[in-house]
Amino acid sequence: MFCDDEHILSVNREYLGHDYYTDIITFDYCEGDQLNGDIVISLDTVRSNAEKFRKDYDEELHRVIIHGILHLCGQNDKGPGEREQMEAAEDRALLLRDTGK
Repeated sequence: MFCDDEHILSVNREYLGHDYYTDIITFDYCEGDQLNGDIVISLDTVRSNAEKFRKDYDEELHRVIIHGILHLCGQNDKGPGEREQMEAAEDRALLLRDTGK
């Protein structure tokens, strides 16, 4: 689901008890080998992050989508070293996207 900042804030508050804006929330319903989940993305935050990190908007949006898919594949980003692993996996996926053109 693509939404604005206010909607993702309400989702963050209601389902996670977090009172802050974010670019993405992933709800993982995977069972066994079947990927299943909901991904909520704030296009407002994606745009502001693209500007903040001096990235192209489409690249930042693709990175966030990949981030959510990686979560559904079991990748975490909260523990020691996991953030770096997640970013490396995002970079590899973006490279695959770019070489496919």
